Amino acid sequence: MKQSRLRDQHLKQGALFGEVAGWEMPARYGDPAVEYAVVRKGVGITDLSHRGKLRVTGEDRVKWLQSVISNDILPLTAGHGLYSSLLTHKGKMLSYFRVYALPESLLLEDVGEIGDTTFQALRKFLLYGTKAKMDNCAESWGLLMVSGPKAPDLIKSAFGTDVSRLPPLAFIAQSIPLTPTLSPGGRGEGEGGQQALLIRTEETGETDIEILIPADGLVPAWERLWEVGTPMGLKPFGTEARETLRLEAGLPRAGADLNEEIVPPEANLEGKAFSLTKGCYPGQEVVARMDTYGSVRRRLVGLVLKDPVLPPKGAKLFSGEREVGWISSAVRSPSLGSVIAFGFPLRDFSSPGTMLAVDIAGTRHDATVHPLPFYSAKTPC
Repeated sequence: MKQSRLRDQHLKQGALFGEVAGWEMPARYGDPAVEYAVVRKGVGITDLSHRGKLRVTGEDRVKWLQSVISNDILPLTAGHGLYSSLLTHKGKMLSYFRVYALPESLLLEDVGEIGDTTFQALRKFLLYGTKAKMDNCAESWGLLMVSGPKAPDLIKSAFGTDVSRLPPLAFIAQSIPLTPTLSPGGRGEGEGGQQALLIRTEETGETDIEILIPADGLVPAWERLWEVGTPMGLKPFGTEARETLRLEAGLPRAGADLNEEIVPPEANLEGKAFSLTKGCYPGQEVVARMDTYGSVRRRLVGLVLKDPVLPPKGAKLFSGEREVGWISSAVRSPSLGSVIAFGFPLRDFSSPGTMLAVDIAGTRHDATVHPLPFYSAKTPC
């Protein structure tokens, strides 16, 4: 099993580990409810180094990727990103990721924990003679995320960069020193540094700033953030708290919710992760036909369960005696004080307020369709 270069640092923080896409990553450091609350009210830090990360270079990089993925990257300018997916020829989702444009390359970051799926799927389209090269950066680049209302303050204090006005999926290139000690103005003291990207992303419903950095700079970046962040109440949070934050924010991810059972319009990704005007790409005809004829069969919805029991992935949804869909993810929500879930019922059963039932170990439990997101930083529940 692969390990983050921060494993020793996680152990010092009391981490309990779990397996995530072939990596050993922190599941929790103590009480996940406390970790959750820190992100909602202050600032937390999490290690996302297991996430899939790819770099595409070469003069055909834009032309090649444009022909393969579902969204239109031609208007994308350096310093900005967008969501996209890679589809089968039947329009089903193989992966879901963000694409970031740099002056000489494109970077892809998986939105989810699906290992090398995106890399292995894309490499099949990289035909001989194409002037593009794809590098798998999963282990050579690290990824941290600082989340919460105080995240911009911590980033500015640690690295001297103001990220408070970055729109989602915009980023700033930043040189981060290899020594953890910086001057009060944010400039490193000592020799050398690592070029990192500070990216505004969407993971928790709060302000999320990811730090994408070569693996050699991961430990110094982590230590610098703790040096500055400890007086601010910085705490680590693991996969369990992150999953609760994600569901409350109404954000589906690859693997759990977005997979080969789902076509992008069924996941409410219109205007976000696929284009109807860019021209041909694998699965485009299926997606276009759904739009033309309004034939989306099911929809991703939020569900609030009446009972405290947590449904497993794949639990069936019923309307009366009719099976109408399934559960893809579920957690206990501190904001609502209830179990919440993502489900994929048939379209006719997807309106807010619709009453359904979830089958859990042979017992039906009442559930109500709830608008997404469950939680917003501007309008908490």
